[in-house]
Amino acid sequence: MRHRRLSTALTAVALTAVTLTALPTAVPQPAEAASEWPAPRPAAAPDRSLAVVDSTMARYTPSAIGGWSYPVGLYLYGQYLTYRRTHDDRQLTYIKDYVDGFVKSDGSIDQAFNNLDSMQAGRLLVILHHETGDDRYRKAAGKIRDRLNTYPRTGDGGFWHADTAGRAHQLWADGVYMVNPFLVEYGKEFGDSVYAHDEAAKQLAVYGSHLQVANGLLRHAYDESRSASWADPETGLAPEHWCRAVGWYSMAITDVLDAIPADHPRRPQLIGIVRKLAADLEKYQDPATGRWFQVIDKGGQSDNWTETSCSSMFTYALSRGVQHGYLHPHFKAVARRGYQGVLAKLSTGADGRTELADISVGTNVGDYAYYIARTRATNDFHGLGAFLIMNEQLRGD
Repeated sequence: MRHRRLSTALTAVALTAVTLTALPTAVPQPAEAASEWPAPRPAAAPDRSLAVVDSTMARYTPSAIGGWSYPVGLYLYGQYLTYRRTHDDRQLTYIKDYVDGFVKSDGSIDQAFNNLDSMQAGRLLVILHHETGDDRYRKAAGKIRDRLNTYPRTGDGGFWHADTAGRAHQLWADGVYMVNPFLVEYGKEFGDSVYAHDEAAKQLAVYGSHLQVANGLLRHAYDESRSASWADPETGLAPEHWCRAVGWYSMAITDVLDAIPADHPRRPQLIGIVRKLAADLEKYQDPATGRWFQVIDKGGQSDNWTETSCSSMFTYALSRGVQHGYLHPHFKAVARRGYQGVLAKLSTGADGRTELADISVGTNVGDYAYYIARTRATNDFHGLGAFLIMNEQLRGD
């Protein structure tokens, strides 16, 4: 129900760890008596989302999980998706306690929102307004919406990655996820959907027109000024297809297509981008693991490695695309292979908590050697958040 009030019982809850559910061991029976015994019931599938959430809440209090940032915002959005299924009030209370560390009683928030990255956690503001009806979350979210009125753009209207000299005139594929899912959710919650739908669809179209190349994949970034060290002097494009940058775009375009009307004028263009991208994601999926490589199209190089966060993002986007009719049904099998590949990177540690491996840490624009040398972290929030979003989409598949 809209503006559902948080129960007072949410305010004091213990944070506990949980292990992945173990499969029960069948008890062997004498062969001659087999017909007398009922068939064993199928074992319940482990709730991997709940295991990841409980493990993360046990590792960090809401005040210690980190500052106002997109990796934490991504993770907590994934936690919210888990909450919507489990209705475990501890999960929503945790999100609220994190956000309340930044939003004051009058709705003010000490953020300038001078870069797209800082806007992603704004989704939590919309969520908490929806769940509690507290107007201060609307006021805080409105600061992001108002900032877009004056936010700098390229000549064709794309939001710069940041309002700083070092990021001026640049479009990074990452940026579309940082602002556009927030925007369409803000529009729905606060009656601003006409602007939100048009702006979000425009941003994805503009970014796609620059970043998507003939092979269907997207380059990490584009510099309209051609002045960045990584920018091709002719095209302004970055040299590589970094997997998580493409993953951010994949999730963003899927979420926006889910939100905009069926007759929106940009819808055919966006679906065309999705279909072209999906075809090449299938082409470059690692046949051995089902995952995707850190530099997507160079999996044949010995030092390249499969990365967990982007593999989760692609798996989510492909599954969602099939579900909503943007993609041919055969991509469901591609998503299933991706899902099994990511699950192979999830384990349980000696402390009973989940461990998600091979996640690239935060990354700027660079060349092949730069991406390949990025730290392969365990339990990085980029990966945990993407995993939860993917798992809530595919867990029943």
